[in-house]
Parts: sequence; C-alpha cells; structure tokens
Amino acid sequence: MIDLRYVKKLVEMLDESSVDSIEISSDKGMKIRISKTPQQRGAVQMTSPMQMPALLPAAAPTPAPAEAPSAEAPKVESPKPKYLEVKSPMVGTYYGAPEPGAKPYLSVGDRISKGQILCIIEAMKIMNEIESEFDGVVKEILVQNAHPVEYGQVLFRIDPNG
Repeated sequence: MIDLRYVKKLVEMLDESSVDSIEISSDKGMKIRISKTPQQRGAVQMTSPMQMPALLPAAAPTPAPAEAPSAEAPKVESPKPKYLEVKSPMVGTYYGAPEPGAKPYLSVGDRISKGQILCIIEAMKIMNEIESEFDGVVKEILVQNAHPVEYGQVLFRIDPNG
C-alpha cells in the first residue's frame, strides 16, 4: 500500500528543487515516478545517437549544403554517433561496484550483454541495479564513482558492433 503522505512529501520536495523528476522502486515491485514535465509513454531510456544525424539532413537538406558542405559532412560521419548511450533512469548517486573496495562492474573495453548489471544508482537509500538493454563493448564511462547523477545523464557509451 502506498502512503499518500509520503507521495505528497515527495511532490513538495520535487517542487522546491531544481530536479525534474524522481523514480523510486522497491524490491516488492512497487514503483513511484514523479515528474515536473510530462513523460511520453513508452519512452526509451537508452538511445542511439546514430539515428539523430540521419534526421538532421532530412529536416534541412537545402541550408546545410549551401552554408558549408565540406564542414558539415565530417560532423555527421564522426565515430561517436555509432555508440549507444546508457542514460541514468533516475536522480541519485552512481556506484560502479557492488560495495566499496570491490571490483567494478565495468571497465572500458569490457564486453557486456543484455541484462548484465552495469552499475548501481542509490536513490533515497534504495540501491537500484541498472541493467544493460543491449550487447556491446564499453567505450566510455562518463561518471565517477560515488558522484551524483541526474535523470537522463549519459553514464556509458557502448559500441554495439564491437
């Protein structure tokens, strides 16, 4: 059962802060998500930036070649768009290992598989294991252990073809 006073207090805390949203999950399957901005149903938390450059030239095909055709082409073909980004699904504290002093879940160059635990994000004293939604090779780890992360912040870049 959800304590409505608890939810109301969470809403008040969110309104008074610069944080946009908060998500809380329990071991019993209960999940609470409170957001200042509306969230689209079925929104994907892990996105591929590769799809974005393909949309940009289609949206404005005439101005890009007219301004600087040689300068625009290398940006679209840069290596970063081929990586998938793992973003934080919540606000909290990032931990790269299961406990202090333990071996980290990931290192750059590690091969990961779908369902593998990538890290832990602590939110309101609850340790949330973040799992991979795809296979690939870790190319970048963009956060430091025991540092705060924001909702939607990129945590890792993964090469799905690696």
